[in-house]
Amino acid sequence: MKATSLTLALATASALAISAAQAQQVTGTPGAPDATTTIDGRQLPAPDPDFGGVIQDSAFQSKPWWAPRIVPPKGAPNVLLIITDDAGFGVPSTFGGVIPTPALDRVANAGLRYNRMFSTALCSPTRAALITGRNHHSAGFGVVSEQSTGFPGYNSIIAKDKATIGRILKDNGYATSWFGKDHNTPAFAASQAGPFDRWPTGMGFEYFYGFVGGDANQWQPNLFRNTTQIYPFEGKPAGSWNLVTAMADDAIDYVNRVHQIQPDKPIFVKYAPGATHAPHHPTKEWIDRISRMKLFDEGWNKLRERIFENQKRLGVIPQDAKLPPWPKDVLKEWDALSADEKKLFIRQVEVFAAFVAYSDHEIGRVIQAFDDIGQLDNTLIIYINGDNGTSAEGGPKGTPNEVAWFNGLNELPVDVQMRFYDAWGTDQTYNHMSAGWSWAFDTPFSWFKQNASQLGGINQNMAVSWPARIKDRGALREQFVHVVDVVPTILEAAGLRAPEVVDGIQQAPVEGTSFAYTFDAANAKAPSRHTTQYFEMMGQWALYQDGWFLSTKVNRAPWEAFGAANPDPLNNQVLQLYDLSTDFNQTTDLAAANPQKVEELKRIFVAEAKKYQAFPLDASVAARIVAPRPNITAGRSEFVYTRPMTGLPQGDSPLLLNTSYTITADIEVPPAGAEGMILTSGGRFAGYGFYLLKGKPVFLWNLVDLKRVKWEGPDVLAPGKHVLEFDFKYDGLGAGTLAFNNMSGVGRSGTGTLKVDGKAVQTIALPQTLPMILQWDEAFDIGSDTLTGVNDADYTPPFPLTARLDKLTIRVDRPTLSPDDIKKLEGAQATAVDGTPLTRVQAGPH
Repeated sequence: MKATSLTLALATASALAISAAQAQQVTGTPGAPDATTTIDGRQLPAPDPDFGGVIQDSAFQSKPWWAPRIVPPKGAPNVLLIITDDAGFGVPSTFGGVIPTPALDRVANAGLRYNRMFSTALCSPTRAALITGRNHHSAGFGVVSEQSTGFPGYNSIIAKDKATIGRILKDNGYATSWFGKDHNTPAFAASQAGPFDRWPTGMGFEYFYGFVGGDANQWQPNLFRNTTQIYPFEGKPAGSWNLVTAMADDAIDYVNRVHQIQPDKPIFVKYAPGATHAPHHPTKEWIDRISRMKLFDEGWNKLRERIFENQKRLGVIPQDAKLPPWPKDVLKEWDALSADEKKLFIRQVEVFAAFVAYSDHEIGRVIQAFDDIGQLDNTLIIYINGDNGTSAEGGPKGTPNEVAWFNGLNELPVDVQMRFYDAWGTDQTYNHMSAGWSWAFDTPFSWFKQNASQLGGINQNMAVSWPARIKDRGALREQFVHVVDVVPTILEAAGLRAPEVVDGIQQAPVEGTSFAYTFDAANAKAPSRHTTQYFEMMGQWALYQDGWFLSTKVNRAPWEAFGAANPDPLNNQVLQLYDLSTDFNQTTDLAAANPQKVEELKRIFVAEAKKYQAFPLDASVAARIVAPRPNITAGRSEFVYTRPMTGLPQGDSPLLLNTSYTITADIEVPPAGAEGMILTSGGRFAGYGFYLLKGKPVFLWNLVDLKRVKWEGPDVLAPGKHVLEFDFKYDGLGAGTLAFNNMSGVGRSGTGTLKVDGKAVQTIALPQTLPMILQWDEAFDIGSDTLTGVNDADYTPPFPLTARLDKLTIRVDRPTLSPDDIKKLEGAQATAVDGTPLTRVQAGPH
């Protein structure tokens, strides 16, 4: 199509869009094989049309007729929807950051910058809103799937009455795909037993290449093509294969393949790299490139000031904005650090920055793929920087192993971390940086990911280009936009309507507001059409209305996840009030001078929270990680396996934390002896393994890569049948104490005994156990070990078992609370994982 006619078609489609009374567009002769049609989109899939031919007794006397192929309206664009992970406002160069992001620059220069794109403050909640056009609680994602609980707003189940953008576009004739992070499949439905209806391919994305869960080792990910696990990195030298590049390669191949097969079919790509969520895993080339730039040698205070100045120079924040003071009560200033701290923290941030730059470079290759096939002019690119603010989950000191943070170890000593200095970012670390850098990267705002009441957690930025439609190139847009608005914007751009019925199910209304009106220069200063938006995450909440912003004062840093939860998060809060129309970055609290406005906005928040399923509010964080869920192990105390099996995710496998258990393996050793993995769960950064090493039985607990405890039989097993047993007696009350806002039952001590043919061969007591998770991007494997091993010193995966496994039995004996236990817990002071008594959360600052 010539440019002039394409532009005319686009303008026409935009003008008629979503009235959806738009006239049906038909091409070709009705009934002919090449005929196409648009549909009104009210019902998906579209009803099959009546046969329009003629049927007589003989085919020679009859007239064939084919149903027309369904296509989108003329001029409907390709859509490349990009969302990065854990990146705040001040990360990219496009918005004043020091890290080069030329791909984001390219989109912004060809289109528009948005400085008021809002998220939900956390990963999968933002992504659920992004793909459904509904608020995150409406879509069941009040928190990440791994924290899901049995309430409609928190169960991590996108209900059938909320069809995704993938499904809507697919049924209207688009090719649809999803690359990278899928954090919207329930953790308890992520195994090969399915069901697969809430995997990307079951939600309308015809092709999926990526990982399921919150994070992934970029060197050895739990990687899927559609619903089949794949291992393209196997056999490759360490450091030579990385998901960031492999994912771009696969997306480029997909775009070219679809376009080559059917050039007139619009393509939708959701592109969601794991960057920059921990672990930060860029290639050495990119680490070296960033390190040579010396971007961070002056420390985080100077970095923050430099970013702030850049933002004003670029005009992406107001010239009169004030930089909030450094939070000395939460984080040290740079000059107060030791030489070793500075050295370590610079290494941490250079690896993070390399991950940003590397990922943006690969995104640039995907954008170029649309250019190479001649489709960039009619491609709507929405590039959202971050699904929330920069993550502070590394804590004040950072960590070589994020899994340690999830188990309550949030401030590993610097001397311990320095052992990993040279390996930082390689497959030997699961690394995260100090929260000091995270605060700087959220400039001009304060706080981080998880903090839904502070702009540092929720105010992202975004660039949008569509050369055939957006002519005000390089301009800034300041209207309030939320991720929930993306679906209606794409539908308006494509000239499509949101369906009323999908698969016979009446659809809930789309809750977002299209921001396509901002594409026109005439609307550059138009008032925001999205005027009211609630925010809530783990008991912290806020309300935006027409420039006013009511927010709860932060009473928990993100790394403080293991204490008692605020028992009344609606009311046990200090409320703050800001006028964002004059105070861009939330610096001047007006609550004391406007008590009536505070009460008015709180009433609106309560109404919005009820409307969108945000109740009951829950301020607990770590406690929800081990909350009971309806996975395939629920209610079972015995598990029997009779053949090798790999790839069972943590959320669907027997959980051996905070409980007593017995693992029994009936094996037969061949005449030549045996070795190999019997059972393992987790990997290099936390997990356990039961295996034969040089013929001797071994049980090993890997305690977040900081300590490994090994039970080992003294003798090589003779040929023949043997019964190997590992019995663990747990001393704590179990996860049941969490229901009383008390963590005293988890992570307690216990005693393990290894037995060979009924005889105890070694007993070791553990003073503490893992309270929360194993490495959750690793699998539960029987007969071999996929991805990383639990002890590199003993073996290299896959380490197949050369003995015959006749039967593997796991018996779990979970603690139950007695009436006396319950009585004590009801009157007890809350207790942390380490046994420290905790006072109830008090509203107020740190």
